[in-house]
Amino acid sequence: MVLTRMRSGFAVIGDTQFLPGYCLLLASPEKNHLTDLTYEERSLFLLDMSLIGEAVLAVCQPQRINYEILGNSLPMLHAHVWPRYQWEPEEQRPRTAWSYPQEHRNAEEQEYSEEKHGLLKRRLTEALLDILSQHGYTPPHSK
Repeated sequence: MVLTRMRSGFAVIGDTQFLPGYCLLLASPEKNHLTDLTYEERSLFLLDMSLIGEAVLAVCQPQRINYEILGNSLPMLHAHVWPRYQWEPEEQRPRTAWSYPQEHRNAEEQEYSEEKHGLLKRRLTEALLDILSQHGYTPPHSK
C-alpha cells in the first residue's frame, strides 16, 4: 500500500477507494499527536500532507482535496487526504467523506486491490516522486 517514503513518514494509498485516490500520510517515527513533533517536524508533516494532495489533484483531477487529522479511533498520528468529486451525490458533496454510509465506504467492491487500483497507485507514486524531487527530496528507496 506504500506509495513512497516521505520526510515525515509514509504516503500510502487508502485501503478503500470509494473516492478514487484516497491516501494517507503515516507519521514515522510513530507519534500520537501532531504536538508531539517539534515545530520543524510539524512543518514537514503538514507540507508532506499537502504534497500528497498535490499528487492526488494531478492524477485524479478531483474538484477539491479535503485534509483531515483525526486520531479518534487510531491513536497514531496520520493524515487523510480525500479527493472530492463533482460526480458525488449532491447531498454528500458538502459533507466529510466519513458521512458516506459505512456499508458503502467499506463495501468489498471499494476495497483496494492491485488488479483494480494498481495503475492508480503507480500513477500516484510517480506524481509524488516528481513533486518530491521538485522540492529537493529523493526518498531513500528511489536513489
